[in-house]
Amino acid sequence: MTTYEPPAAIAFQQAWAGLRHRPGRQALTALGVALGTAFVTNVLALRLKGGPPEETDRLTWLGATSLLMCIVGVANSMLMSVAERFREIGTIKCLGATNAFVVRTFLFEAAMVGGTGSLVGGLLGVLAAALGGGISPAIALTAFGTGLAIGIVLTVLAALAPAAQAARMPAAAALRIEV
Repeated sequence: MTTYEPPAAIAFQQAWAGLRHRPGRQALTALGVALGTAFVTNVLALRLKGGPPEETDRLTWLGATSLLMCIVGVANSMLMSVAERFREIGTIKCLGATNAFVVRTFLFEAAMVGGTGSLVGGLLGVLAAALGGGISPAIALTAFGTGLAIGIVLTVLAALAPAAQAARMPAAAALRIEV
């Protein structure tokens, strides 16, 4: 069987279609990422501003815990997305798509959800820090950028295991499964 590696644009289109067909779950996942990122961005801004060490240390642990919950939520959402798309995965694999294409599709989907959630969360976190005690634009920008990067990276990392599971799925078995 020959394999065909479609361009990244096709994987992006597949990921976008997956988002459009499941808007409620994806919006809920993005909201979870937004809330976790908002909290972490706010804590980063307070840390950079020079808040009391006892308070920022405690808040850092709470922020790490909220990010852990976000990772679990994203992984769960991506596992459900893989389970709902068994037939689609089987079809594209029967047509010759590689495992790398399947992984890329799910990672694009996770990056879009994580990027949207992190962007909203970063803005909310900086806004809350600014309202809570005047931070400089440099601190706001640094906290926003760091929070955005953390949110996107953790979302994509959380999607690695479900994406790998989708790629390992034998094409014929995926076509036989009834969901």
